[in-house]
Parts: sequence; structure tokens; C-alpha cells
Amino acid sequence: MAQTDPLWPSLPLDAWRDTYLTLHLWTQIVGKIRMTMSPPLNHWWHTTLYVNARGLTTSPIPFRDGVFEIQFNLVEHQLEITTSGGGRQALPLGPLAVAEFYAMLMKTLHGMGIDAAINTKPQEMAVTTPFEEDYAHAAYDREYARRFYQVLVSTRTVMQEFRGRFIGKCSPVHFFWGSFDLACTRFCGRPSPPRKGVITGPAYSHECISAGFWPGDGFDGPAYYAYAAPAPAGLELEAVRPAGAAWNKGFGEFLLRYDDVRETQSPRDTLLEFLQSTYEAGARLAGWDRAALEAPGAVQGASK
Repeated sequence: MAQTDPLWPSLPLDAWRDTYLTLHLWTQIVGKIRMTMSPPLNHWWHTTLYVNARGLTTSPIPFRDGVFEIQFNLVEHQLEITTSGGGRQALPLGPLAVAEFYAMLMKTLHGMGIDAAINTKPQEMAVTTPFEEDYAHAAYDREYARRFYQVLVSTRTVMQEFRGRFIGKCSPVHFFWGSFDLACTRFCGRPSPPRKGVITGPAYSHECISAGFWPGDGFDGPAYYAYAAPAPAGLELEAVRPAGAAWNKGFGEFLLRYDDVRETQSPRDTLLEFLQSTYEAGARLAGWDRAALEAPGAVQGASK
């Protein structure tokens, strides 16, 4: 039955909130290393993490004459650092304070000849304690870390399929450690009105429609979201699919609860329906040239 499908496990926020916050802070440390040491890309694409066959990875980061990579192995519960020169270190993941994680990682990197240095203030979250001083967040529940990873794997698979329907500029399916969400963003090619924010300025330099998965901190549970930036007039009035998906005025985007996806007969089909219908609403109201941007025949019967 769909309710017990191991590919779409239950992920109640209250059951793993402490692990969630600790993982969020750990990914910020690793993400900032990638951001600091990688050539900049528009929309902050040089900062993100990626879902792979073991967990979340930075992808290759340049240093000296080679590259290194940091991976959260959420299957075997260890942090893995590898280099193109053959170096490898594996650090155990468990109940470990953020300050201890930070110190352990930096010591290991420096011992491998990787001179990493980052701004240690958390970004885009309520926690403000610098990483090296944070002993309050130290939870790690292996089961819920594994469940979270499985949700990312299943979601990424569907989002990759959705991404393939678009031939215009489109982001990878990637994980933003600032907001702790898996996202994919489509662009029509038109510039947006400039924004002044250090983060939002580059992120929203061009018109886009974005969707993703978010575990739900600040909401009442995990959910899928979709929005357009800038939002065309009337977007909040659009009826989108499936049943249960709706505009959330507080967040300024469409939301669909994760449980409303995983409990259906086909979570894949349900999620694709949400991604497609919210995209169609935004693209139609914003006047995107869909014939030029979408793969021919990618969606049978989709409204044009």
C-alpha cells in the first residue's frame, strides 16, 4: 500500500526536529566551504549540494591542482572527504554538537592540505550562534536521517523527470543549505526587476518558476512548494492540482503537504501533477513562450 511504501517514508516534523536542526547547521558548514572555494555562478548555483547514491555531496571543489569533495553519507552515517590525489577521510556522524562537528571537519581538512576558512554565522535561519560556539544543537537520529535522505532520493527522481520536459534554461535539481530544501528552477530568459538583497539579487536576476521539497521547519510538516518570481498578477487565485494543493498567503507560494503525496496510489504521478499544474499557472499568467521553452510532446494533453 502507498501508506507503507518504503520509497516515501513518513517524516513527521516533531519526531526529528532536533536532528533536522543539527543537520541543517552541519550542511551550512559544508555548503559554505563549497561556496567559498568555488568559482561563483549566477543564482548561487556554486553553493548548493546534490543528492547522490549515498546522501548529499558538494560535487568537486577546486583546490591547488586538483579537486576535493565532501559527502554526507546518510546510508552509513559518516562524513566523507575525498581528493583527486587519492586522499580519503571518513568521520562518523552521530550525536555531535555543531561546534564539535565544525572543529573536527576543519582539523581534518587542514590535515589534508585543504586550507578552508568560512564565515561561521548561520544563514537564513533563526539560529545565530556561530558554528564554533554552538553546543546546543547535537542531535542525530539515524533512522530519521535515513528517512529524510530517502524522501530526497524519491523526490529528486520525480523532479528530474519534470526537469526533462523543459528545454529552456533550468537549474539542476539541487539542495540549498540556507533554506534546507531541494529545488529546481525554470527560466524564461527575461530579466527581472533588480532586487537589492545580497542573496535575492543574484538569485532572482531573471524571471523564474521554482518548485521543491522542504522538511517544514516554520510550517507544520514537510511539504512541496511552487512559486513564480516575480509573481504574475492573479497567481494566488489559480486552482492547481492535485486536490489539497493550495496557495499559502503567509509563504506567498503554492503548498502541497508531503503526506498528501506519499499516501496516494502513485506518489510519482501526484507530485508530477503538482509540479506541472503550478508551472502552467505561472507560465500562462506571466506570458512565457511555452512553445519555445518546452520539449515537444513532453506532456501529453497539457494545456498550452
